[in-house]
Amino acid sequence: MANTSTNRKPLFGNNRSHALNITKKKQSLNKQKVTVNGKTIVTTVREAKKLKNKK
Repeated sequence: MANTSTNRKPLFGNNRSHALNITKKKQSLNKQKVTVNGKTIVTTVREAKKLKNKK
């Protein structure tokens, strides 16, 4: 089982049509499984890049 390692939350906003109708939208995070030091964690790609560059 992979551990989840992130404190980030999804972004929320509105879709606006040409008729100015408003509908809620949610932009979720780009989570992926990454192996670091033999352990598999689920983290965002942005944080995975930071972990990769620390080596």
